[in-house]
Amino acid sequence: MNLLIRTLLPDLFVFPLGFVLGIFYFSCLWFTVQHLPRTQHPVLLIVGSGAARLTVALLAFYFIIGGHWERLMIALLGFLLARTLLIARWRPHASGSDLILED
Repeated sequence: MNLLIRTLLPDLFVFPLGFVLGIFYFSCLWFTVQHLPRTQHPVLLIVGSGAARLTVALLAFYFIIGGHWERLMIALLGFLLARTLLIARWRPHASGSDLILED
């Protein structure tokens, strides 16, 4: 039992870490896209935000996985789950007045 906890627990712990990393990454992306129309330097915002997000994500994945490819796959599942949930949350929903019926 102790061996199971010692080997399985670190692998299961990376899923929520990947999820939190995904929330961070895609929330920062959403923030960047929302601020593009109001900025005077959109290229700087896109490049700076992209570089910062990518650096944080790669470093976090490097420290999370600790050399185990299995942990990388589990963390990526959490990362992609966060992406899927945020897309569903931020997707514009059509109201009844927005629908156009054609004959």
